[in-house]
Amino acid sequence: QVQLVESGGGLVQAGGSLRLSCAASGRTASSYAMGWFRQAPGKEREFVAAVSWSGGSTRYADSVKGRFAISRDNAKNAVFLQMNSLKPEDTAVYYCAGVSTLSSNYVPDRSRSYYYWGQGTQVTVSS
Repeated sequence: QVQLVESGGGLVQAGGSLRLSCAASGRTASSYAMGWFRQAPGKEREFVAAVSWSGGSTRYADSVKGRFAISRDNAKNAVFLQMNSLKPEDTAVYYCAGVSTLSSNYVPDRSRSYYYWGQGTQVTVSS
């Protein structure tokens, strides 16, 4: 089992930045592709970004390209989401997700591809 805990959410003005962290614990010896998803009130959960277990491949939703950056530190079992130029439409609960994989370039963008999920952290962007 793997446990994922997000942190770093909060309230920020439009144009500001936040850095989300996801700490993994438990059975972390395997290789995991990691992703970030978000869910706004009344909307479905949507893909934000993903990174392969090697860190060599990344994928982003069109809505965040050029503004968000995903990274990971395997030595610390952590994944990060740097969010810049935040917009009110980025307001949502952000979830960290992980899936075990043998592929070093696997970066899934569908929620059903992930097995482990965190509890989420709220990000609110005021206009």
